[in-house]
Amino acid sequence: MAIKLPPAIETYFEADGTGDPQAIAATFTTDAIVRDKGKTHRGRDATRDWMVEALQQYSYTAEPFFIAEENAMTRVTAHVVGTFPGSPIDLRFFFVLAGDKIAELEITV
Repeated sequence: MAIKLPPAIETYFEADGTGDPQAIAATFTTDAIVRDKGKTHRGRDATRDWMVEALQQYSYTAEPFFIAEENAMTRVTAHVVGTFPGSPIDLRFFFVLAGDKIAELEITV
């Protein structure tokens, strides 16, 4: 990765790159909240199910290229290329961390 990410966020993008929903879910706290495409997913199991659904629909890669602190969150912008409408696109990932895990994630355009 071209930028220096906090360890929990780096682990998330590394797990995302494997396409393994269980590995991705393991980067979150047990009570994590994920907001993506107008839906809210609560808990690690729901996070895993969110990734299973996404990976069944699309294949993609995400390359983070910008990081900033914003409103007590870490915003990472990543260039995402895949088999989804509008590809390629730069998405913003807003992370709230709890130690070495992700407590909240919101993905926006």
